[in-house]
Amino acid sequence: MSLAGKRVLYISYNGMLDPLGQSQVLPYLRELSKLGVQFTLLSFERPTAFSPDGIAKRNELRGRLATEGIVWHALRYHQKLSLPATVYDVRHGLRYAKRLARRDKIEMVHARSHIAAAIALPLKKQFGLKMIFDLRGLMADEYVDANHWRKGGIRYRITKRMERRALAGADGIVTLTERVWPEIKSWDVLRERDVVHEVVPCCVDLDLFRFDPAARERRREELGIQRRLVLVYSGSIGGWYLTDQMADFFAALLRMRSDAHFLWLTQGPAQMIDNLMSERGVTAAQYTILSAAPSDVWSYLSAGDAGIAFYKPAFSRMATSPVKIAEYLACGLPLVINAGIGDSDAVITAERIGARVCNFSEGEYAAAADVVGGFVGYSDQTRRRTREVAQRLFDVRTVGVQRYGRLYENVLASKK
Repeated sequence: MSLAGKRVLYISYNGMLDPLGQSQVLPYLRELSKLGVQFTLLSFERPTAFSPDGIAKRNELRGRLATEGIVWHALRYHQKLSLPATVYDVRHGLRYAKRLARRDKIEMVHARSHIAAAIALPLKKQFGLKMIFDLRGLMADEYVDANHWRKGGIRYRITKRMERRALAGADGIVTLTERVWPEIKSWDVLRERDVVHEVVPCCVDLDLFRFDPAARERRREELGIQRRLVLVYSGSIGGWYLTDQMADFFAALLRMRSDAHFLWLTQGPAQMIDNLMSERGVTAAQYTILSAAPSDVWSYLSAGDAGIAFYKPAFSRMATSPVKIAEYLACGLPLVINAGIGDSDAVITAERIGARVCNFSEGEYAAAADVVGGFVGYSDQTRRRTREVAQRLFDVRTVGVQRYGRLYENVLASKK
């Protein structure tokens, strides 16, 4: 069926001025709007979006989105006193979304994650809308696995209850990985239901994330790492991200390749990295810490030879699709990642574009470091190969938008 003229309310608890909204929401909506979908977008923006500078940015973005057929509404995100703040946001968001549903004659609501689903489900029931639950992960389990919540605590129980209700009521469900779907489909709320499902991993815009030889040489000269084997990490440090173990791996790599250099692209505390490096005998000349602007990240990734990402192993990680994996591959970098993270095991095994660390031991580090050295020895071939994998598996247009478009068609065509 054609999507032309279909009216969709898209609800995101992430802000459109945040990097995640910029990379993981707007590219999809822009491309789907080209297929004729008429989007009303409701997002929750951080307090900085309501400062004078933030208001100017919102007005500029709202104008650009309007020319692309996307009508954007922004509410304030509240964080202080977490649970009451979230309850307030849901209630306020629901009141606002009801007005939008009536005014814009909405046919379907697309809820990005659990909080958005708490708003979308009453809309579905009141207005008879189709509903998509875009499950960005196992939220309650993630917080437990990260030691932020207690399993069985009130926040855990409320979130799991909301998750069950959203799964039971959704006409379409999105998961980020193939691996998590059999687990979710076995739950009693879905066991007897015929629901439309799509796997849409975190994709990237391959026009933005790319390998560029000129940018590579420029950045390597700028950093003084022209003749080095450069390992890159991009993103947050601490918490879910096993920064200590990534430092351990680099120390092992350095023992095999004395020319190795670690490029940390992060806005996290530099002192944490300095301490980790010093504890492992890594000198200041053997690593660099940069806080790069989002628009510059691709050029620094181009300067690398391999990308690393170690995550805390946990049950909830089966639902994870790290966007940095797609970014690394798009910029021509083979991967070093620990086992059990989303679908990455299957990707690395099938595509042969990296090394897995199954346990954080010296032997595993040495084996993975040896694999990295092999990829670097065939650098041009490696970059072509990893880029091709990114195009086939993680392109926002040919993978992400195609799958969302198929999901929209199937949900809108389904019987209520």
